[in-house]
Parts: sequence; C-alpha cells; structure tokens
Amino acid sequence: MSERVHSPGDDASRDDHTARETLEAARERFEQAEARIDDAGGDAVAEAAEAYRDATDLLESYVDRATGTGRENFQAYLELEGKFDSLVSGLPDELKGREAFEDALDAIDKRRLSESDFERAHEALEPAEQYAQLLEEREAAREAIDEARTDAAKRYRALGEETDDHERLLELGNADIDAPVEELRAPLETYNEAIDEAFTAYRLEASAREVFALLERSRWYPFVEYEQPPADLAAYVRDDPAGKYTIPELLEYADYSRSKLDHYVDSADELKRQVATQRTFLDGIDAGPLSLEWPPREAPVLQRKTREIRPFVERVADEETVARVRKIRRLTTDPEFEFDRLQTAAQAVDQLTPTERERLADGRVAAELEELRAERARLEAALDVDDPI
Repeated sequence: MSERVHSPGDDASRDDHTARETLEAARERFEQAEARIDDAGGDAVAEAAEAYRDATDLLESYVDRATGTGRENFQAYLELEGKFDSLVSGLPDELKGREAFEDALDAIDKRRLSESDFERAHEALEPAEQYAQLLEEREAAREAIDEARTDAAKRYRALGEETDDHERLLELGNADIDAPVEELRAPLETYNEAIDEAFTAYRLEASAREVFALLERSRWYPFVEYEQPPADLAAYVRDDPAGKYTIPELLEYADYSRSKLDHYVDSADELKRQVATQRTFLDGIDAGPLSLEWPPREAPVLQRKTREIRPFVERVADEETVARVRKIRRLTTDPEFEFDRLQTAAQAVDQLTPTERERLADGRVAAELEELRAERARLEAALDVDDPI
C-alpha cells in the first residue's frame, strides 16, 4: 500500500475530533459532579457548603485581629466568638456535617487565641469542606463546558471556511482552462492602464485639498480602499493656505530651504513638519484602489466594485475611461459573454498550483471535502446539545 500523503483533511479530522472529545468530556465531568451532589443530598449539600463558606470567611476575617494579648485583640476575639456562636446556633439540626461546626466553635472557645487555634478550627471544619468542594467542582465543570463550546464553535467556523475552500477548489478544477480568458483580461487591463494614467495627471493638477476630499469620500465606499491621511496632515491640508498646492508641489517644497520656502507658504516649519514626515503616505496616493484586480472576483463582487469606483473615476478621468467601467460592468451580466466561465477559468489558471492540480486529478480534494462535511456535521450535532445553565 502506498504511503498516504498529508492533506488539510487530516488536520480537520484531528482538530474536530479533539474539539468534540473536549466538549463531551466536559459534559461528562459536569454530569458526574451533579451525580455526586445528588448522592450527597442535593439541596442539603448547598446548605452545608454555604455554612462552611460563612464559617471559614469569619475565621479568615478575624485571624489577624483576634490573636494576641492586647485589649483590641481581646475585643476582636469576643466579636468572633459571638458571631461564630450565632452562626452555629442558627444551623439546622439536620445540617450535614453540623458537628464539624460545633467542633470548630470549641477550638476557639478560650480567653486568648493564637494562630494555632485558628488552624485547629479550620481542621475541625474539614468534614464540612467536602460539600463546598462538590459545588466548586460542579462550577468548574460548567466553566469547562463553556470554554469547550467556545473552542468547538471556533473549530466549526474554521471547518466551514475549509469546506468553502475545497468547494472552490473543485469548481476551479472543473474550469475550462482553454476558455478565451483574454476576452476578459483585455478590457480590465485597458481600463487599469487608463485609470493609472488619468490619476497620475490628476495628482499633477488637483490641489492636495481636493485629493484629500476624494480620500475622505472613500470612507463610505468599502470597495474603494484608500488609506485615510493622519489627522494632523488632514487638518493642515484642509485649513492652511498651502492646501491649494498639488501633492507633488508640496513634496517638492518640503525639500526647499526655509528661506526659499518662505516665498511659498506662511510657515516653512509647519509645512516641513506636516509634509516631510508624511512623504511615504503622500507618495502612495495613486490609482490602486480604483484599479480592477486580475484575475477578477465573482460577478457580484465585480459589479459592486465597478459601481463604487465609478463616481471616483468620473472625478479623476475622462468620459472614455468612465465608459470602460460601464462596459466591464455590463460584461458581468451579458449572457452571451459567459463571464462566469471566463472568470472561473482565469482563476484556475492563475491560482491552481501543480500540487493542487495533482490532488484534484487523483480525487483527494473531493475525498477531503466529504470528510470535512462529515466532521462539521458531527461537530454541529455536538454543539446542538443543551448545556446546563
């Protein structure tokens, strides 16, 4: 038998198995904790645990104040003895572990207390401690379930992403790689060249204030991903008279000496401080966010992209370039153009690696997809189980 080649499906199965095991183990731990509480008396366990916590809290709050021979120490001891006696006297006769509380009271029933007396009181309470531990274990088990559910939910989402990736890989594997993708590439490349040339000219003509207004407008268009300028630079370009200059002019002026720069702007120092320190940002304002990627995304994505960039193209380019955007958008809906076929083929040619082609050819991708779906279904079933509140 040939050695099995490692694939993403191996990791999916292992990670999913671990997530389910952890969740199921946490649920079993909780059920066992509940069963031990029921075996020990149910509600009576909670009463005993509460009494134990009250008693230990009382001892802890007085251990420093009630030990010693001073007057204040004696007063604190009297307070402790009175409160502890009231606590024990108020306990139901049938309380589980009640004798432990009486023994603890006996341990501190003396005129002077030392730390060893408090230790003996704590030791006397140990028979009742088990009830508090039962509740603590149940709470820890509940928290373990919450944590395991969170991890399992993350794994479930990751399996969904891996499933989508495999489905897309199979779609690419079925693509017609002999399709005439140049028919789709040509209009996109022609547009990209046109918008790049137009934006270069726009930078040379438009004021920095106008360009920054364009960037500000892009905030409301998710597919027009211009980086926003730093707040100080934006305020300078908006409010200072120097904002009337183009970005190339501002970058050129930033290299001038202060004496020469005084002929162009009100404050040479302010221009250098705002512009010279942001040269990388200013140089990076280009047509990139208005360009269309190759290979293109699916038709709905390209439709949204062309719709959002068109108002910006209208601001920086001529009508011919705007028309190219409209043409590309029409291609996504023209049934005679077969956009989906060409787009899938372009994606396949561009994205499929030799290894992926091999895995598609020998059926591994299809097998992994089925495994991912099955594992996701099992994990979904595990997550659907109602958990304790």
